[in-house]
Amino acid sequence: MQFGIFSVGDVTTDPTNGRVPSEHERINAMTAIALKAEEVGLDVFATGEHHNPPFVPSSPTTMLGWIAARTENLILSTSTTLITTNDPVKIAEDFAMLQHLANGRVDVMMGRGNTGPVYPWFGKDIRQGIPMAIENYALLHRLWREDVVDWEGNFRTPLQSFTSTPRPLDGQPPFVWHGSIRSPEIAEQAAYYGDGFFHNNIFWPKQHTQRMVELYRERYAHYGHGTAEQAIVGLGGQVFMRKNSQDAVRDFRPYFDNAPVYGHGPSLEDFTQQTPLTVGSPQEVIEKTLSFREYAGDYQRQLFLVDHAGLPLKTVLEQLDLLGEEVVPVLRKEFAKNRPANVPDAPTHGSLLAAARSGKDNGNDNGRKQEVTTA
Repeated sequence: MQFGIFSVGDVTTDPTNGRVPSEHERINAMTAIALKAEEVGLDVFATGEHHNPPFVPSSPTTMLGWIAARTENLILSTSTTLITTNDPVKIAEDFAMLQHLANGRVDVMMGRGNTGPVYPWFGKDIRQGIPMAIENYALLHRLWREDVVDWEGNFRTPLQSFTSTPRPLDGQPPFVWHGSIRSPEIAEQAAYYGDGFFHNNIFWPKQHTQRMVELYRERYAHYGHGTAEQAIVGLGGQVFMRKNSQDAVRDFRPYFDNAPVYGHGPSLEDFTQQTPLTVGSPQEVIEKTLSFREYAGDYQRQLFLVDHAGLPLKTVLEQLDLLGEEVVPVLRKEFAKNRPANVPDAPTHGSLLAAARSGKDNGNDNGRKQEVTTA
C-alpha cells in the first residue's frame, strides 16, 4: 500500500490566536509539508485545485514541479484536478511535462469539483458537470494514447490532426484516479476505463463509503479489467494526534469547532463516531484506519488530511512525525497481513511501464469510446 497526505490548501484563521496566514505563508507551508512527507518516509503528496478564496492551490502542476525538484521518492499527485473547468488539452500537456520533470513520479486524480461559482468563471455550466466530466476525460484519455487526434464534442472546439506535447514519459500516461465523495457516475467512469477510484472518505459514514467502493468494484469487474478484488481503490481520512488521546481532543477541539467545513455543527465526539475522522493517540489512528479494510476491502492508497482548519505549520509537522514514526510503519505491516496474492499493489510509472512492455493489460489503457451509465 501507499501512504501519504493530501492538502486542500485552505487559508483559515487559527481560532486559538486569531491569526490568518498570508497566501505566501500558506503556499510555502504546503511545500514544507510535502518535503516533510518525504523525510518521514511517506509515499505520496497530493494537492487540491481551487480557484476561489480562501484556498491557494490554483496551479497544482507549478507547485508539484517545485516539489519534484526537491524530492527523490515522493509520488506527486492531485486531489483533485478539475476535469470540468480545465481544458483536457491543457491537462494532457501540463501533466506530461510534470511527468518528465519528476522522472515519472506523477499520477493525477480527476474530479468534477463541487464549488458552483467556479464554473461560470471558466465559461462552464455546473448543470453540465457530469456530462462534461465524462466527455473531457474521454478526450484526455485519447490525447495521452494517440499521437494524432481528430475529435469533436459538445464542450470545446473540435481538434483536427492534433498532437499534445510533450508526449507522456516513455509513452506511458500518468495513472489516473477518479475522485468522488458522492457521485456514482464518477465511480462508473473509473470502472469503465479500469482506472483507480479514490473515495474522499472524510465526511460521510462508512456505509456510504462501502456503497461507493462496492459499486466501483462491481463495475470494474463488469468491464473485464479483473476481479472486483483487483480494482484499484484509494481512501482519504482525517487525523489529529497527540501522544495521548486526551491531549489530542483538547488541542484539536477549537479547530474542529470553528472549521469552515464542519464547525458549528455536530460535536467533535459525534463526528468522530460517525465518520472516519480520528482524534486521539497514534494507536487509535492505527486501529481506526485498519478498520477501513472491513468495509472497503484490501485497497491500494491511504491519504490523510492533516493541515486544515487553521492548524499552524509547527503542529502539522508534528503530525507528520507521528505518522512517519509511529503510525505508517504499523499500518504497512498490518495491511500486508493476510493480503490476498491477487490484490495488486498501487500502480506506479515503473509498474505500468513494465506491464505495458510485457504485453499485459495494465487496466489503464481501455481505448473504447466511453458510454458511462449510472449503475
